[in-house]
Amino acid sequence: MSSFLPKKEETNRLTYKFSSFKKVTILAVLMASLTLNIGFASADNHKESLNKIYHVYVGNEYMGAVSDSAAVHGIIEKKEEQASNQYKEFSVDASEDVKIIPEQVFSKETNDSETLAKVEQTLVAQTPAFTLMVDNEPVAYLKDANDYDKTIRLLKLQFVSSQELDNLDTNQQTISDLPALQSGESRIKNISFKQAVSGVTKKVAPNEILSPEDAVKFLMTGSIEQQQYQIQQGDVLGSVAKAHNLTTAELLALNPKITVDTVLQIGQPLNVTVAKPFVTIEVKKEKKITDTIPFEKVIEEDPTMPKGESVTKQQGVAGKKEITYLLISANGTQTSKVALEENVLQEPIKHIEVVGTKVIPSRGSGNFTWPTVGGYISSNMGKRWDGQHRGIDIARPSNYNISAADNGVVVAAGFSGSYGNRIVINHNNGYTTLYGHLSSIGVKVGQVVEKGSVIGIMGTTGNSTGIHLHFELEKNGVLLNPLTYVSR
Repeated sequence: MSSFLPKKEETNRLTYKFSSFKKVTILAVLMASLTLNIGFASADNHKESLNKIYHVYVGNEYMGAVSDSAAVHGIIEKKEEQASNQYKEFSVDASEDVKIIPEQVFSKETNDSETLAKVEQTLVAQTPAFTLMVDNEPVAYLKDANDYDKTIRLLKLQFVSSQELDNLDTNQQTISDLPALQSGESRIKNISFKQAVSGVTKKVAPNEILSPEDAVKFLMTGSIEQQQYQIQQGDVLGSVAKAHNLTTAELLALNPKITVDTVLQIGQPLNVTVAKPFVTIEVKKEKKITDTIPFEKVIEEDPTMPKGESVTKQQGVAGKKEITYLLISANGTQTSKVALEENVLQEPIKHIEVVGTKVIPSRGSGNFTWPTVGGYISSNMGKRWDGQHRGIDIARPSNYNISAADNGVVVAAGFSGSYGNRIVINHNNGYTTLYGHLSSIGVKVGQVVEKGSVIGIMGTTGNSTGIHLHFELEKNGVLLNPLTYVSR
């Protein structure tokens, strides 16, 4: 068994090796421990040298960094206090848009004064408001939903009455059918915005909040206050309109109390603001009216009746009908009128008139032709000098021929005082015509003359200052103005 045991020398060698290994291991552990302690000591030294700064944002805009966040909170409190004192009816807040983000840094380099000044300038205290949106764009800010509802109602009241609006609300809530309209009655069918109008809650600066009345002005005109121009020396409507990129018609429409004939006074104010509404309010109205149906005029010819005569065979009578219209307007201007229903109450009765077509050479038709070949009116009928001018004077014709104004019989032909040579024709229908100052007469008393036939030559006989025709027209002995009856 002794052969399996180590010899003494071998045992001593193994003991030495184990002792050496143990010393090396202990030394390694000690070195490692020393290295870790040095590392931890280094980390502690770095931690002691780090500094905290604060990055400040207002909304999405970076203001800068500060060394103390308390200064930023001080500005927030100051802004809220100022806004609360000015707008006591609102609940204000200035902190919501502010973000303060801390950071550990080795170098504590900040520009507090510059950053705080920027925060002071940028930060605005805000309050919850109800934003009126038009086509998803914010247009006006109102205090709350109640003011929003009031604004919507006031907008509609620009174009309908309060009673009509209330009736519309009642009718829309009525389940049963509405009663039929009576003649002369109308009712609103619908009021709507052409744009998408809605409201959302949003925080805004208190000074941006409008009253419902001011919101309506802004929405309907594009501004709250109308711009006015004071008339200066030398101004005229055209120059004022041009200076403000308006036409004269547009300027007059903006100032309904003036016209193109108005004398402008220095200092007089004129509205030069063209309304640019954000919304278009469409009103649909149903209206029933009673209207007349015109009667038809019928002419029947009678060859046995002298031309120029007529009799009424049947008196025309207008009919009646009820029409229900749908009227559509946009911001007060009618854009459509559609007849929805029409009901005839009374058919019209034709007016029948019988007219004569029989031509009698000695009888006029009552339609007079111009008695000269062209010419112009040198003197009208009426007061002249110290007397009454009984007819019209025609001078400077293309030639001097005088023709009968209508069929008739000559009842006078010769010289007659101030008329000089004159002709009188009886048209045997109540009318007579007189032709004066002729140089020569071409017809005799009792002669039948045809309309347009030459009866004499223009001259200057009698009381005349130059060559012309004096022409008179009478009916049943009453003077008439020839210009009303004679066609040229």
